[in-house]
Amino acid sequence: MASLGFLLLALSLCGVQALGDPGPLEDVVIERYYIPKVCLREVQMGDFVRYHYNGTFQDGTKFDSSYDRGATVAGVAGVGRLITGMDRGLQGMCVNERRHLIVPPHLGYGSIGVAGMIPPDTTLYFDVIMIDIWNKEDKLQITTLYKPERCNRTVEDSDFVRYHYNGTLLDGTPFDSSYGKESTYDTYVGSGWLIKGMDQGLTGMCAGEKRRIVIPPFLAYGEKGYGTVIPPQASLVFDVLLVDLHNPKDGIFLEHLEVPASCKRKSVTGDFVRYHYNGTLMDGSLFDSSYSRNHTYDTYIGKGYIIPGMDQGLQGVCVGEKRRIIIPPHLGYGESGAGTKIPGSAVLIFDVHVIDFHNPTDPVEISTVFRPADCNITTQDRDFVRYHYNCSLLDGTKLFSSHDYEHPQEATLGTNKIIEGLNNGLLNMCVGEKRVITIPPHLGHGEGGARGVPGSAVLQFEIELLHLEPGVPEGYLFIWHSEPPANLFEAMDINKDGEVPPEEFSTFISSQVAEGKGHMMPGSDPEKIVNDMFQNQDRNKDGKITADELKLKSDEDQVKHEEL
Repeated sequence: MASLGFLLLALSLCGVQALGDPGPLEDVVIERYYIPKVCLREVQMGDFVRYHYNGTFQDGTKFDSSYDRGATVAGVAGVGRLITGMDRGLQGMCVNERRHLIVPPHLGYGSIGVAGMIPPDTTLYFDVIMIDIWNKEDKLQITTLYKPERCNRTVEDSDFVRYHYNGTLLDGTPFDSSYGKESTYDTYVGSGWLIKGMDQGLTGMCAGEKRRIVIPPFLAYGEKGYGTVIPPQASLVFDVLLVDLHNPKDGIFLEHLEVPASCKRKSVTGDFVRYHYNGTLMDGSLFDSSYSRNHTYDTYIGKGYIIPGMDQGLQGVCVGEKRRIIIPPHLGYGESGAGTKIPGSAVLIFDVHVIDFHNPTDPVEISTVFRPADCNITTQDRDFVRYHYNCSLLDGTKLFSSHDYEHPQEATLGTNKIIEGLNNGLLNMCVGEKRVITIPPHLGHGEGGARGVPGSAVLQFEIELLHLEPGVPEGYLFIWHSEPPANLFEAMDINKDGEVPPEEFSTFISSQVAEGKGHMMPGSDPEKIVNDMFQNQDRNKDGKITADELKLKSDEDQVKHEEL
């Protein structure tokens, strides 16, 4: 059986409808038994239409059906290429509208009919559903469904885009979706990789924007269609969500969210930086966060330890600064992505908070807040000091304070009892002086940190020196302030029996201290120091010191200071 679509066209061109007796003037009877709630356009003369139909006689006998052929009928309405009754019956139809049409013979195939299919003078009954409407004058139709408030840039030709989409025909029939593939569609715009309508429809979009793009066939797959899912001459509807975009020529983009009013120093290549971050894709999806681990990310910058975009983005930061770093994929993880959370060719956004940074060559930094005018005696190694302090990180996080304890902090300088940087910062201070001491980690607690101190942390101490006692040289327990007695053993042998027991030794040393003739190592138990001194002189360990045993340490060490 020949296709009625072809017969409708061929017979119309031959003027067959004019051959029959028109009889009384009758028109097509139209019953609109289903009208969609939304009708964006109606068929007009000259429109190209695609529709399905069943054709029957008055008794219900089917003479033709587009469904049986598995393809819609396509043609131009209102220009004489269809039988007059069909031309009139299609006018004003919406996509997805359904109509019953009763076409009298003079508006159908007249007195000739169609041999072997339609008898002469036959009234025809059509059940029609409109599938698609377009016109050669049509342009792309773009409807913005959602647009973010912030839009730093929009899609231009040569940009690389990643987007999700649902693709349907104009009647709502789905033909493809990226969501079902669990992956965005990734491509260049304006480079001939997409159908023309999609190239145009994506232009001007922001990341995160949603659009509905209606593409006429001549900007889509045209007369050929695409495979079995897109018929020839089909209008296409794409609901698009733009996930991200970049250009291969892009560098990083910086937004300075918060910059401290005071910034004494900015980071440079070779610095070690500690920072917190949230890492998201352009659609806001979080892929990583240092906050969730409750630990900063610590690294050198400018040395290739991190992705190039972050290496660049952390240059020139201040301590305490908050910065947004937008990194194109060629400066991030490239076409391969990383793990399951960073897709290939993804633009990355890092919101960074710089906690501190330092350089491995940094010394201790000392800032004097207050120094008394009468500052004649200052601290040296081996001195005993008592001081108050507040210790914090560079971002202001308080770690420790001597004010939280009953007594100030005590230490003997130069004895490795406190971290090297603090020891250095306490040198050359006078009582009453106040300082701020900034200590890099290599002079503090290092990469491992300490209890309550993060690894690689720069520390800041606010110091007030309260007390100072002069120390003694390393290895000494007691020093004389002037020359010792000429006959030291006789002065020490109080009962003159030729030997000095512990009691006499202790009495003698205590008297020398009391009279200001010498002093013991500060910051230690005096009784223990005296006992250690006695044990050093009791060389044969018989519990007493003789004249032969007694020697000054200066005689043994040949140093300036003299000690028992």
